[in-house]
Amino acid sequence: MVRIGSKRLNKSDFKKIVFGKEKIEIDETAIKKVDDNFNFLKEFSEDKVIYGINTGFGPMAQYKIDEKDLINLQYNLIRSHSSGAGKLLSKKCVKAAMLARLNTLLQAYSGINLSVVRLLAEFINNNVYPNIFKHGGVGASGDLVQLSHLALALIGEGEVRFKGKTRNTKDVLNELNLKPIDIKIREGLGLINGTSVMTGVSILNTIYARTLVNWSLFMSTMLNELVQSYDDHFSNELNTVKHHKGQKIIAEAMQEITKTSSLIKKRQDFLYNGNGNGVKYFEDKVQEYYSLRCVPQILGPILDTLNYSQDILEDEVNSVNDNPIVDHTNKNVYHGGNFHGDYVSLEADKLKIAITKLSMLSERQINFLMNDKINKILPPFVNLGTLGLNLGMQGVQFTAVSTVAENQTLSNPMYVHSIPNNNDNQDIVSMGTNASLLTQKVIFNSFEVFAIQMLSMVQAVDYLGFQDSLSDISKKIYADIRELVPVFKEDTIKYLDTDKIKNYMMDKDLNLV
Repeated sequence: MVRIGSKRLNKSDFKKIVFGKEKIEIDETAIKKVDDNFNFLKEFSEDKVIYGINTGFGPMAQYKIDEKDLINLQYNLIRSHSSGAGKLLSKKCVKAAMLARLNTLLQAYSGINLSVVRLLAEFINNNVYPNIFKHGGVGASGDLVQLSHLALALIGEGEVRFKGKTRNTKDVLNELNLKPIDIKIREGLGLINGTSVMTGVSILNTIYARTLVNWSLFMSTMLNELVQSYDDHFSNELNTVKHHKGQKIIAEAMQEITKTSSLIKKRQDFLYNGNGNGVKYFEDKVQEYYSLRCVPQILGPILDTLNYSQDILEDEVNSVNDNPIVDHTNKNVYHGGNFHGDYVSLEADKLKIAITKLSMLSERQINFLMNDKINKILPPFVNLGTLGLNLGMQGVQFTAVSTVAENQTLSNPMYVHSIPNNNDNQDIVSMGTNASLLTQKVIFNSFEVFAIQMLSMVQAVDYLGFQDSLSDISKKIYADIRELVPVFKEDTIKYLDTDKIKNYMMDKDLNLV
């Protein structure tokens, strides 16, 4: 059970609740604050003009709403903005969005009543997933469209996914003996005006991205083992003179992985002992290709970007990100733009670019394994069968190249693709939801590329006969992969093999950095 509302929500909490399916419990102190905030707004708003309570929305805020229509105003907002299109968000993304929205509401600055936070918690604990569509959010007044679909389910309308089926929300609520939320003052606006979808998805992205970084670190190190590289390019001495945290962390992790390997060489044992005297041409490379030698310098900035993005996103998910802000402590209501998603959008784009570069590194390492003229130790396409008759890994290289090319196109930033809309009320927007979803696509694409690299590498291990010479962790991963896909010489259907490996890699975080 994860208690929320009493402390900062972090990535580990999301991992436990969204991936580990742990239930949540709302802290009673947070419940009291939400109730106090609602009661303050109820009294404060009686004789004042407050946006979204007794005015229209957006460019129609100039219109005063009659008192008899105030409740209908909130319902109209939710229904009219339930206008999404395209494919549904995954269940994990929906749960992350609900958790992010609940945590924002528990900050007690939204003026909503307790029925909202209680029903949201029930949805999370009972795995009720409102049908939220991918298309619709521009990330300016937050995720208006996507969050409207969440709000639609909370008022007992629309459809949800429950126990593997899509069903009418009303029927699911009846089955769980739950009631729709009460609309009293500004529950509609309080639910849909915020960054919770883009933030929830982006936090999931950081979890997946860290798994990718760990796998890239491992495979890059294992590839150095396979070519029996020198160890100085990931030495402390070389990497500490360049003052970047990520680079040093990556180098130290490579040292840790290879300390039990009998394949990595020391330069002083081969080139610094006089063996090069009189030699005109060195058969073995004096320095490895960049995709092997520059791993700390390539993965370092990616790790730093990931760590910074995680900090920003945890700040966002623990922030008050709707409008207006109901401040019962200072007895006032403040109008502004905390719903704007620029912080999330920029971090999503930065992470997307970083992961695209990660997939590009993987593609270059795959190419190294495929090309016998470059690696000079493996047959073409790591083909363990009869050359010419059998094709080895030739087919999957096309898939890797194609997928990385898609990543390169998708990494074009959404952050700078603002299009004014809403009668130019929203004249500059973040496109944060699009950015976070495109980042997730790049991440999932990269797992597909990584699976191809992993399969190529274990084939290389078998060709070279290095099973017993690898580092301890490389031996363990090699054994795991071989349980999924036995060594092959004859050509077999590859998409089934790579899919098994992809799922294994997505589910297993090596926790190296």
